[in-house]
Amino acid sequence: MTTRLEIDALIDDPATRIVVCCGSGGVGKTTTAAAIGLRAAERGRKAVVLTIDPARRLAQSMGLTELDNTPRVVKGVEGPGELQAMMLDMKRTFDEVVLAHADPERAKAILENPFYQSLSAGFAGTQEYMAMEKLGQLRAAERWDLIVVDTPPSRSALDFLDAPGRLGSFLDGRVIRLLTAPAKVGGRSAMKFLNVGMGLLTGTLGKIFGAQLLTDIQTFVSAMDSMFGGFRERADRTYQLLKAPGTAFLVVAAPERDALREAAYFVDRLAADEMPLAGLVLNRVHSTGASQLTAERALAAAEALEENGSQATTVHAETLAAGLLRLHAERMQIMNRERRTRDRFVSVYPDVPMVEVPALAGDVHDLAGLRIVGERLGAPRPATKRSG
Repeated sequence: MTTRLEIDALIDDPATRIVVCCGSGGVGKTTTAAAIGLRAAERGRKAVVLTIDPARRLAQSMGLTELDNTPRVVKGVEGPGELQAMMLDMKRTFDEVVLAHADPERAKAILENPFYQSLSAGFAGTQEYMAMEKLGQLRAAERWDLIVVDTPPSRSALDFLDAPGRLGSFLDGRVIRLLTAPAKVGGRSAMKFLNVGMGLLTGTLGKIFGAQLLTDIQTFVSAMDSMFGGFRERADRTYQLLKAPGTAFLVVAAPERDALREAAYFVDRLAADEMPLAGLVLNRVHSTGASQLTAERALAAAEALEENGSQATTVHAETLAAGLLRLHAERMQIMNRERRTRDRFVSVYPDVPMVEVPALAGDVHDLAGLRIVGERLGAPRPATKRSG
């Protein structure tokens, strides 16, 4: 049997400073991150939840009208701690980096540059890189003793692990060196190279076309030259922070085949990158208070009631009881399927701690719902009955 993941022990430990929730879409990852942040705050931590997922569920569940790039205090926390929440604004974070690391005149030139505006708004890898920047900013600010990160759904959730190399390689790599070459060559060589560069950028940058392209890039590179090394250096520091003691990755999944297949990918990837995996949160697990009544026995009883009910005077009661028995049988079948799926995962990853969170009757849309999820995440292991 796999070890139980002790969420309360994790968030109560003052040495735990960053919790990263990752997982595929539709498994309750955002809710889990918010519930962990709330539970940590109500147990005395000063926590902030950073979501990279643009969905508005986090704001709604925390009673906030909106989330943006600035942490906002969540009201209604019942405990000695404090909770704030924010949603990554990719372009604003990029702008903040420029403003923080360039003098006013150079910063203005960069922010107004068309190439920069396209790069900061949607270049592949920019979101993940800026997530690293924002996480590094939050950690360096020392305003919170716990940062909970809610990553985007599916496998892209771990793309930010590649951020130090991806955007950094672009900014100080071969592409930039090639695109700045025409300025040094001049004449027909420059025009010839421009055509080659345009062909290259068609597949790489997508949206950036036009006669001003080369000029815009050269201006951008000239203004950003002193900052290139800083991008990679800061991302490397944050990457090392994610690997350091005090960081914990939680893989969130549902007890379904596809979701646990994605969870297996996350577990393998984290292991390959030597990232500290705390364990698996298995969400929305079905349960029943009558587990001793098997699906087979429930169906047999339902059939017997339906046969007897056709001749009885209490037809309505018999039909209702048979319907409830069939619902129970269906739930037992779901539970059995979930158990088999979970057991297959455990057989491959027996050393990954796990906590199962029972399914709620409805969606989580407020702090009360998040509190219930937090209680189920942190619920102690049921006491084992002693024989004799």
